[in-house]
Amino acid sequence: MKDQYDYIVVGAGSAGCPLAEKLSADPKRSVLLVESGPVDNSTFIHMPRGLGVILNPGSKYIWDYQVQTGGNGPSERWFRGRTLGGSSSVNGMIYMRGAPLDYNGWAASGCEGWGWDEVLPAFMALEDHDLGPGPDRGAGGPQRISTHPAGDPLCEAILNATQEMGIKRVSDVNGVDAVREGGMGYQPSTRWKNQRFSSARAFLEGAKGRANLDIATETEVLRVEFTGTRATGIRIRDKDGERSIAAAREVIISAGAIQTPLLLQQSGIGPAALLQSLGIPVVVDAPEVGRNLREHRHADLRLQVRSHSQNKDLGGWRAGLSMLRYLVGRKGPMTHSAHEVGGFAKSDPSFDHADLQFGLMTVSASSSGKSEDIALDPFPGITFVTYFTRPESQGEVRLNSADGSEAPYINVNHLSAEIDRQRFVGAFRWNRRLGQQAALKDWVVEECSPTRELESDDDILANAMGISGSCFHSAGTARMGSDDRAVVDPQLRVRGVSGLRIADTSIMPTLVSGNTNGPAMMIGMRAAEFILRDEAA
Repeated sequence: MKDQYDYIVVGAGSAGCPLAEKLSADPKRSVLLVESGPVDNSTFIHMPRGLGVILNPGSKYIWDYQVQTGGNGPSERWFRGRTLGGSSSVNGMIYMRGAPLDYNGWAASGCEGWGWDEVLPAFMALEDHDLGPGPDRGAGGPQRISTHPAGDPLCEAILNATQEMGIKRVSDVNGVDAVREGGMGYQPSTRWKNQRFSSARAFLEGAKGRANLDIATETEVLRVEFTGTRATGIRIRDKDGERSIAAAREVIISAGAIQTPLLLQQSGIGPAALLQSLGIPVVVDAPEVGRNLREHRHADLRLQVRSHSQNKDLGGWRAGLSMLRYLVGRKGPMTHSAHEVGGFAKSDPSFDHADLQFGLMTVSASSSGKSEDIALDPFPGITFVTYFTRPESQGEVRLNSADGSEAPYINVNHLSAEIDRQRFVGAFRWNRRLGQQAALKDWVVEECSPTRELESDDDILANAMGISGSCFHSAGTARMGSDDRAVVDPQLRVRGVSGLRIADTSIMPTLVSGNTNGPAMMIGMRAAEFILRDEAA
């Protein structure tokens, strides 16, 4: 690691990897990519269903947070990737892009350059989809995308059931019509040849040998350093101690929607009263840093089925056999992403746009009764996972200590907005209707507790936190906009300072209608466009 680089990228995750690759493509440009976690060399990272090991408490590959859910709800555990690839190395691998409606809404709110017509080329450039090229689908890009293999009889029955509900079966659930009108099909995911294909594999494998790109792992960024209001570098701590690294051109923070606002606050950019209370010198009074936290909340429905669940193959001695099948031939249940079937639907047929995203898990689990841990059900089971795609509830992330040594305060404030409560009920009832379709009558034994006892809307909402979970799609905590309170402008430059940008899901003004890994990669690609355009000016 040198003392100075042209560009420093903080965070080697879904956005940071494509950003660093694009910036380092010209050998005249020096780039440092800094990651707080270790290299991504664990077998369990590359094994799609190795998550049971990677996400265990104490894992070195994750950030582990305790999060307030809001109101009187219980706290819950969140985790995010802390390794090369970031959360793309520890997530469920679901590849969704969101709806044109989302991005056109950003543009209409003042985020010029972020409409669907502007972001679609970045999506298509990063994609290498196994369905091949299409009018709004890319092929030949660095990110491999594989569709779950068709033909499983239970998956086919569920797709038949969604058709009975009036939802079209489609080959590509990211197609514009499917996202808008509703469409179900086999789930696309960031896998290739039955292995996880993270953003690190997609963007860094070919760039690691570049002489002008240094990748520093197990390196903590303590703060961004400033001369006046210009970002001039970062302060780091690694195995050799603390030191400063200078950035001749820019520092770009791509640390994710939790760590990015915390690093901004540690660096003196945030609510002035908070920073002063912690003894942090204020560089910019930016009240919205850490606010506008957005997250999807999925409603779950567990069903006991007669067969074709993977519960048996993932528990007990058979789990070892499934792992052996993977290690020998990369086959079997360990190759699956989080969902085998997925897509979009309307909770009310009268809506002009789909408002729900659905995913089928061919496993089911419940509390073990001994701790917060969950255990696979002892019977064949599946889980319907459905959530409202455009939530309006907002939470907050903030420091509890100047150096970040204390756990941060995170309150996601789930279901605080009335529309989120209404659509949560809609998602729950949609799940139940799906399970009751004629196509599933020979498959479903019964709906499992505790949901089968719930009937009224009030009962559903009273038990919402126990029959649901966070989707780990956090966003919005360094909001982009053209107004004075926005944290970054539409070119992702941090307001009030120079030489500092943000490129990750924290810049989203609102959540996109779907999983955030794909959009995060797109944001990294767009950030590189803006930076190189400014450099050439």
